[in-house]
Amino acid sequence: MKVTDLPQQWEKEKQDVERPHEYNLRVPLEDAARIAALAELYPDRTESDILNDMVAAALDDLVSQGPLKERLKNTN
Repeated sequence: MKVTDLPQQWEKEKQDVERPHEYNLRVPLEDAARIAALAELYPDRTESDILNDMVAAALDDLVSQGPLKERLKNTN
């Protein structure tokens, strides 16, 4: 999935996803404001949901193209 496809996904009904690993993430204030704005636009999604989806989409993009394609594909 591409990051640009996420708004369409966020408009659909939320699916529960198991997330067994936790990360601590610090973001610049401007990015935090953008994430908060997205969560307001899509009230069924928390800021954590938004971040999880964005990270997953970025990783999908890296796996599907670019110089890291083979290295990341083999970790699945």
